[in-house]
Amino acid sequence: MKRQILDEVVAAREAKRPLVLVTDITSGEQSIFDPADRANPLGEELQRACSAALDADRGATLEVDGVKYFLHPFNPALRMIVVGAVHITQALAPMAALSGYDVTVVDPRRAFASSERFPGISVLTDWPDDALNALGIDARTAVVTLTHDPKLDDPALEVALRSSAFYIGSLGSKKTHAARLERLSKLGLDEIGRSRICGPIGLAIGAKSPAEIAISIMAQVTETLRTSVAKPVPAAVA
Repeated sequence: MKRQILDEVVAAREAKRPLVLVTDITSGEQSIFDPADRANPLGEELQRACSAALDADRGATLEVDGVKYFLHPFNPALRMIVVGAVHITQALAPMAALSGYDVTVVDPRRAFASSERFPGISVLTDWPDDALNALGIDARTAVVTLTHDPKLDDPALEVALRSSAFYIGSLGSKKTHAARLERLSKLGLDEIGRSRICGPIGLAIGAKSPAEIAISIMAQVTETLRTSVAKPVPAAVA
């Protein structure tokens, strides 16, 4: 690998930007596909294949005009932002971390948000909307709100719904969720946007305990992630 190519890969990883390393299998020549670069010199078919490799998050081979290429995607780490340092979060955070997510727990209630309750997990005590804006949300981010308190959940949801987060879920019964949607409507979020919220959160597996609910949430997040190629995430709302 040439130094210039290596530097581009390292810089993208540090900046948490996705890219694909494209290698001509015969000649060994390499180039970079950057989805944000509209002037990318790669052909249309190769660019589509690179985008698909990023979506699938796995390498692929492709032949174009008799030339064989290997596509090596470099995606930013998956992230999960959990609003609410509650009992469910104590089970969910390590599950998500074990599944490869960079997890951040957000809760301004310092009595709940402590490193003792969440060992090895990043914990922020900022107000949820401030924290989410500072963290930045992209299409590799899942946002989960679990406080059951509109003063904390709603500001986080408003930020998440104006982002390209691939998953947004919120704890609460059907009645609670209906009231939540009404509040978000008054904030100017349309029906299509509001429909992105998984609520009540988690797959319907009859979960009762905090750990079981965490399993149902993690399963739903995984299902959404792995079917997101078929269901593109809307672009961030200005």
